[in-house]
Amino acid sequence: MRILTIIPARYASTRFPGKPLALIQGRPMILHVVERALRLTPDVVVATDDERIQSVVVQQGYEAIMTSGVHTSGTSRCLEAYERLGREADVLINLQGDEPFISEAHIRLLIDAFDDPSVEIATLAQPFPKEATNEDLANPNAVKVVRATSGRALYFSRSVIPYLRGVEEPWASKHEYLKHIGLYAFRTSLLQRLQSLPPSPLEQGESLEQLRWLSAGLQIQVQLTDEATIGVDTPEDLAHITTLIP
Repeated sequence: MRILTIIPARYASTRFPGKPLALIQGRPMILHVVERALRLTPDVVVATDDERIQSVVVQQGYEAIMTSGVHTSGTSRCLEAYERLGREADVLINLQGDEPFISEAHIRLLIDAFDDPSVEIATLAQPFPKEATNEDLANPNAVKVVRATSGRALYFSRSVIPYLRGVEEPWASKHEYLKHIGLYAFRTSLLQRLQSLPPSPLEQGESLEQLRWLSAGLQIQVQLTDEATIGVDTPEDLAHITTLIP
């Protein structure tokens, strides 16, 4: 199976401008992500809208491609990069540029999903700890997902799903809640259709791009992992994790 990993990285983040170039142990965060991806997939490209990011990546001997600055999602940027690269691949991995703790195990789980020929889109989720409070579950930045017994996603939401009627104890102690990890992989044969899909009301309401795919009738395989990731959304997140990179 031919795997291509594309890492979307934009400079103009609202909460953390210049985030891909923020230093972790003296090196730009984007390089940590690239090097982790290269441990398992040899074909890795950064897709960016900023020449500063491209320069940092290329100077270290890695590959980067310039893309449009008008994309509204990382997946959209990845699709443009894939088209422009003209590279043959069976599966495209969309690896977020603000996930310096992404592991080989996470990437392997995604790839393994495509052993099933019916899988066209795969992503990851992690169980909330049983000690999680209802406030933890209600955090809108922690996207929840519910799955069918097959592992296919039924819905993603910033709200708590499912709602446990009549339960007074902390809900996570009574039900396994799943936190979505924003890492995706796609069969490249699906990409043209993805590009043609219009925005959906659910996607716009929740601000979750994967709801566009579910609304169009596409199925998303959700692989479970017990290994946590730590994303960087704000300077405070960066300060918290700076000492954690091995």
